[in-house]
Amino acid sequence: MTTWPVHGRISGPIVMIGFGSIGRGTLPLIERHFEFDRSRFVVIDPEDRDRALLDERGIRFIHQGVTRDNYRDLLTPLLQEGGGQGFCVNLSVDVSSLAVMELCREIGSLYVDTVMEPWLGFYFDKAAGPEQRSNYALRETLLAAKRRNPGGTTAVNCCGANPGMVSWLVKQALVDLAAELKLDGPDPASREDWARLMQRVGVKGIHIAERDTQRARNPKPRQVFVNTWSVEGFVSEGLQPAELGWGTFEPWMPANARQHSEGCQAAIYLLQAGADTRVRSWTPTAQAQFGFLVTHNESISIADFFTVRDDGGQVLYRPTCHYAYHPCDDAVLSLHEMFGQAGERQPDWHILDETEIVDGIDELGVLLYGHGRNAFWYGSQLSVEETRRIAPYQNATGLQVTSAVLAGMVWALENPEAGIVEADEMDYRRCLEVQRPYLGPVIGRYTDWTPLHGRPGLFPDDIDPAEPWAFRNVLVRS
Repeated sequence: MTTWPVHGRISGPIVMIGFGSIGRGTLPLIERHFEFDRSRFVVIDPEDRDRALLDERGIRFIHQGVTRDNYRDLLTPLLQEGGGQGFCVNLSVDVSSLAVMELCREIGSLYVDTVMEPWLGFYFDKAAGPEQRSNYALRETLLAAKRRNPGGTTAVNCCGANPGMVSWLVKQALVDLAAELKLDGPDPASREDWARLMQRVGVKGIHIAERDTQRARNPKPRQVFVNTWSVEGFVSEGLQPAELGWGTFEPWMPANARQHSEGCQAAIYLLQAGADTRVRSWTPTAQAQFGFLVTHNESISIADFFTVRDDGGQVLYRPTCHYAYHPCDDAVLSLHEMFGQAGERQPDWHILDETEIVDGIDELGVLLYGHGRNAFWYGSQLSVEETRRIAPYQNATGLQVTSAVLAGMVWALENPEAGIVEADEMDYRRCLEVQRPYLGPVIGRYTDWTPLHGRPGLFPDDIDPAEPWAFRNVLVRS
């Protein structure tokens, strides 16, 4: 594409918090797709290693961290400078999403982020139990804020590739699957309609099934954590407890699983780190694979969104939902090294940029399983070669995230009084329309694979042959 559409005008300041791998990649998409006042574009980050990209564009840079103590005094004047409606693009770590979005809504500024991030210290607080350090707990603070102050200025939460784009892919996959099963009809008009459609289609669960095959030119050095996206973000979520939306069809629960005593009750957690928990899954390129059950917001929000309740509020149907992530090979080696030293992260870390990657794709999609066609994967197969051609400063993994941020910004501009929203609540067709030029091939594939394929093998195996898609068969256990 040589002529890129301008999706809207941002009338006030743009304040980007964080200028790591995702911030760098989001910058050219904002420049490409919005009209805005460059003199009121500000980037804030405690690191200044990529400041040259901003200096050459005449974009103001504040070399400072956003903290619990300074965020109000720092952000308020920046978001109100010169009039118009400001837009806060929060792409940081260790900055409370809830605190910043509530400030933005107080002063009438639009807001988008990619994760429900807490203040510094949350992920590694040894005084807090696993339940307190869960994404479920973080999401419940968002839902409480939404109930406390409904409507008003739009704040889009958790709008990256996953969480974010995958929620839109689930809806598109469900519509396609319903058509395949001759259950045609108009798109559902409400959350309840969507949930009933998924129940009618017969989906038992969903894997956010991803395989990153991007290959670095140089091998991973010892004692360096290498990844294709934020090492800080991956390690933080990887050391949280494994979490998954818990489906009503599940006949068995692991002995170390725990349910929550409060909240939406859509998920459970395990008393083990997500990045040290393996599950069986499937993607078109890898076919059958092991993935890591890393906690993600969408595992909970998707399960919650597609819950069917009776008139008395009792749950009649809910799909299981969880991440099944096979990162790039260097990241797998990095995790192996890290957990070999009791979960202590390596002293150095490195994010592979597009110049260091030889080849590969990030195959990110959703696997809807347990229905009449067994399993259906739908998603993006974006290569690093395609990424280099269409967008600067990022690899394939990054572009799947930054293009979702773009879609979230467009949706917020077009729906400025929607209140606090999750990706599940947004117009999936419009968001995918904005994002699709950046996703490479977007495909759907059916498979007859199940987690019981080839089992039992050479050794005894604790399986449930009566329910192939049961979590008992998905979870890798010794």
